[in-house]
Order: sequence, then structure tokens, then C-alpha cells
Amino acid sequence: MLKEQVNYQPGQVVSKTLAQNEALSVTLFAFDRGEEVSTHKSDGDAFVTCLDGVGRITIDGVEHELTQGQSIVMPAGHPHAVYGKEQFKMLLVVVM
Repeated sequence: MLKEQVNYQPGQVVSKTLAQNEALSVTLFAFDRGEEVSTHKSDGDAFVTCLDGVGRITIDGVEHELTQGQSIVMPAGHPHAVYGKEQFKMLLVVVM
């Protein structure tokens, strides 16, 4: 299974790049509870799917909670952040 390709590590955000080129990036992430990627912007549109656990995605200051099977789009140029509300695995696809 896809979510088994990346493992939780205490106090860390772990990532594994599956594919990357000038037009596309596909990355798996495993967030330990309470870990985060702080607010930033991306040049490409980003599609996130929750593979396990519970995460909080903040886009333009608005919080969205994701659980397994749920997805959200983070539009290019908009500030966003990701937080592991519980342990949380996600698939991130960024299209430039």
C-alpha cells in the first residue's frame, strides 16, 4: 500500500519523493503528532490526500481537517501550512 512506503518517526516530518520533474512533484509525508510544515507558498497547485490519521491544512488562514480518504487542493500562490493533529500521512502532488 502507498501509505506503507513512508514511516512515522518520533518528533519528525518524514518525506519520500516518488517522482519529480519540472512540471510535477509527487511526495509522501508522515507527520508525527504535533509536527508541522509552517506557512509557505508554492508556485504550483498542490493536491493533498490523507492516507492515514488526522491532519490540519490551513489555506489563507482557514483551517481544514483531513481524515483518511479526504483530499484538498492548495492553490498556487496562496499561503498554506500542514499540521499533524494526530499522526498523519499524506500524498502531495504539486503541478507547476
